[in-house]
Amino acid sequence: MLADNCLPKSITINIKNMDTEASMDLLNDLIIINNDRIEGYKTASTETFAEDLRSLFFKLERTSQNFKMELEAEVNRLGGTPEEGTKTSGKFYRIWMDLKAAITGSDRKAILDSCEYGEKVAMNAYQNVLKDEEKAITFEQRAMLSNHLNLLKADYQKVVLMQTLVESHD
Repeated sequence: MLADNCLPKSITINIKNMDTEASMDLLNDLIIINNDRIEGYKTASTETFAEDLRSLFFKLERTSQNFKMELEAEVNRLGGTPEEGTKTSGKFYRIWMDLKAAITGSDRKAILDSCEYGEKVAMNAYQNVLKDEEKAITFEQRAMLSNHLNLLKADYQKVVLMQTLVESHD
């Protein structure tokens, strides 16, 4: 068995660069998901006149802005460039939400159903990164992403609670 210091430095550097690149790619994917979430909640808050929903959507948007800042800081720390856009699927989701809100007359339940869908998409993205042990994320990154996921789950529960309140008044 060779000691690590017996390996040529170029091999060690290439392995490290592959892990860093993979890590940056995963983190950038989550930045895009958070960009989608931010835009989705901006859209949702314009589709309702209900102050309780606007307040909820502002809080959920703020959560993703905080996640995005943490993810961007990590990508920058790794020497990468954080993503700035949204996913095509996120754009389609917002368009679908706009259309649905217009058709239903900005119905609370319809808006909350769309938001619940968006929360599930975000949680799923984080779970996919965290469940695969082969992913190139560090212990510290895993801890950050686990914290994000826990907060996403709490946000999801807020949306579900609001849906329950709407359903109980129908």
